[in-house]
Amino acid sequence: METLFYLAILLLSGYFFARILGLLKFPDVTGYLIAGIIVGPSVFHLISDEGVSSLGILSTIALSFIAFSVGSEMNLKKIKQMGSKIFIVTFSEALGAVLIVTLTMLFVFHLNLPSAIILGSIASATAPAATLMVIKQYQAKGDLVDVLIPVVALDDAVCIMAFGIASSIGSAMISGADLSINTMLFQPLLEIVLAIVVGAVGGVLYIVLSRTFRNDGENLSFTLATIFVITAIALKFNLSSLLTLMMTGLVISNFGPKNRRYLSLINTLTPPLFIIFFVLSGADLKLSDLSAVGIIGIGYVVARVIGKFGGAFISTKAVGFPQSVQNNLGLTLVPQAGVAIGLSLIASQIVPDPFGSQIRTIVLGATIIYELIGPLLAKFALTKAGCINKN
Repeated sequence: METLFYLAILLLSGYFFARILGLLKFPDVTGYLIAGIIVGPSVFHLISDEGVSSLGILSTIALSFIAFSVGSEMNLKKIKQMGSKIFIVTFSEALGAVLIVTLTMLFVFHLNLPSAIILGSIASATAPAATLMVIKQYQAKGDLVDVLIPVVALDDAVCIMAFGIASSIGSAMISGADLSINTMLFQPLLEIVLAIVVGAVGGVLYIVLSRTFRNDGENLSFTLATIFVITAIALKFNLSSLLTLMMTGLVISNFGPKNRRYLSLINTLTPPLFIIFFVLSGADLKLSDLSAVGIIGIGYVVARVIGKFGGAFISTKAVGFPQSVQNNLGLTLVPQAGVAIGLSLIASQIVPDPFGSQIRTIVLGATIIYELIGPLLAKFALTKAGCINKN
């Protein structure tokens, strides 16, 4: 009974706040997040902390669908035409955030070196969910979208590598142990390779078995089962479920059924699931974390945006992408959520207090700001780049 009530609250609040804020030209996802903050533990407490936790499985499912959708939108022909440019831009925007945040934490706020480099590595993470929702809502198309989708897909892999290296260096400095190439480089690379292999194998198996589908019901059921199985395998072996599902979607969309009927079918299910996911995300954001963040948190927020924007601008200009991409890509990479929060938890276990808990608080507080302003910046950038029809 209580769970059904929570689901009703999530869907209704998300619907009404999206409509209300839509009158002010805000993207729907901003309405969902604000709805979650208001109905959640931070304000009216219509959904308790326990309620948010009990519905966590829905967030996992929604993230799987989002990752699968990101992969499905990646066109290998277009990526091939862009060649190494995409990889250069992805590394530049991610490492730009790492560099600027690390230097800011070291020389402006005087954090110790292990904390600074670990926090800097977390800054490289970008959450694709909010930006993808804005693209879907406004049916955005154009050069910026063609570059953005593969960049956010590859960003997860770069973040895993950056955090693996930074956490190994930080742990060694704190404990006084020797740096291990295995934990610093080989383990993150192995995790990335395994995620790609699992996702690709899942995609190939789907393509082979899709030839046996007799109707839409079988198509939809098997597509859902594939997404759930791949997610379960990724979680079981501590792989990035985002990276794994992106690879599955990429393989199916580029080598599978040409009519892409499976996407039409799952798109009929995902809207309410995405509302639940983003309202839950809003409910999980603790406004009290904002007051605890302080000036260091604000410095992290600003430094990361500068790093992302600067890295994206310099690299897109260097490789010759259009002006619309150069000026706007960085703004679409602002959102940060799930991956960063997970890495901050690991960081808090690596770095002794008070610095470990400080890293977690900074990231959690920054997430609130990023998730609220991220969709607005994404809409602004996509509109400015001519990817959204003003009508």
